[in-house]
Amino acid sequence: MATIKKFEDLEIWQESRILVNKIYELTRQGEFDKDFGLKDQVRRSTVSVMNNISEGFESRTVKRFIDYLGRSKASCGETRSMLYVALDCKYMTDEQFDECYNLATKISRKIYRFTKYLEKYKSNDRVSEAVTSYKTDLQPDE
Repeated sequence: MATIKKFEDLEIWQESRILVNKIYELTRQGEFDKDFGLKDQVRRSTVSVMNNISEGFESRTVKRFIDYLGRSKASCGETRSMLYVALDCKYMTDEQFDECYNLATKISRKIYRFTKYLEKYKSNDRVSEAVTSYKTDLQPDE
């Protein structure tokens, strides 16, 4: 059982941070680095995944946290879509695409499961009370 006291303790935030670092590393290379529009957009969407988790955690109520988690999940989708653009432009290898795409998909699934967990609480319950005993390994990755 994980004890969660701050957003940095959330597994979904930690994995989002890893994804951000992978995207920044990829977008510093070759032609990707020169495509300022795509580079900026994929970076912003990926950072949005991480930031919405942290902002939602700090928002005080479960209802607001769930709303931010929805935004975070949507940004995961945007990131995955942008990865296809980068792959089609040959800015990344199939292996790099698979690694980032799979991580974004994994994060998205975990956000979904975490949201379902939070939905059992009243919307005005405090976030800190709802996540204190959240077990991060509810199910194996599918």
